[in-house]
This record gives sequence, C-alpha cells and structure tokens, in this order.
Amino acid sequence: MLMKTSSRNPNAMHKPIGTHRPINGSAFSMLGADTAIAGNINATADLHVDGRVEGDITCTALVQGEGSEIVGSITVETARIAGRIDGSLTAREVVILKSARIRGDIVYDAVTIEQGAQLDGRLTPRTAHSQTVARGSDGNETRLAVTQREAEISETTEA
Repeated sequence: MLMKTSSRNPNAMHKPIGTHRPINGSAFSMLGADTAIAGNINATADLHVDGRVEGDITCTALVQGEGSEIVGSITVETARIAGRIDGSLTAREVVILKSARIRGDIVYDAVTIEQGAQLDGRLTPRTAHSQTVARGSDGNETRLAVTQREAEISETTEA
C-alpha cells in the first residue's frame, strides 16, 4: 500500500494515499484516471471515479469525472455524472453534467440534466406520484426535480 508523509513534519502519522476523511466524518475514496477495475465495488464511503470500472457500484455518493467510464449498474444515494456510463443508475438525487454520455435507464427521486448531456435510456421516477419528463421548447437547460411529495419543474435560461 502506498503511504504519504507530511513534508512539514516527518514524524507525522502515515496515511494511505487515496483516502481522505472529510469534516463530516464519512470516508471518501478515489479511483484515479490511471486506474482500471474489473469487478464490483461496494463501499460505505463516498466514491470519486476518474478511471474505468467494469462492474456494479454501490456506495453512498458517486462523483464521476469527465474522462471516466463505468460499465455496470450503479446504486447510490446521490450521483454527479460527467463521464461515460453503460448500465443502469438508481439514485435519490442525480446530476448529469453536459459532458456525460449515458447508455442505460435511470431511476431517480430528483434529476438535473445539463444541456448537452447525452442519455440513451429511460428516466423513471421512484415514486408513483411524480412527473417524468419536461423539455424546454426554447432549447435552454431544463431542470426536473421530483420528490415523493411533489413534482416541480423549473427551467433556467442561459445568459
């Protein structure tokens, strides 16, 4: 395992590279751009993926970098997607950035899709009382938020 030391204090405790404890106390793990994993990932921590994963991912929160690729099913509480996904995504909250390329179905409570993102699949709300699709007739970014209590659609225009 790679370890890092503090250059300011050579006697400081060693800590594994790639792990970090945020202020709120939950763990955070990162897979770098040079990392490729074949197999499923089950993490109790938040996960940041910049590399390639071939397998299913289950974690609390997923942040996917622009150059990354995930081939498999993803089950998380929150997801921020910027790379490629070939597989299904199930999350309470999903943010799909304009650089995202997704081929698969998304099951969600709330979703935000930036203009320019590509999605080849179905959007399905997890609740029966939700609205599913809203499209801006003017071509501007459309935000669709769906919760168990109410569905709210808000469109934002670019300046």
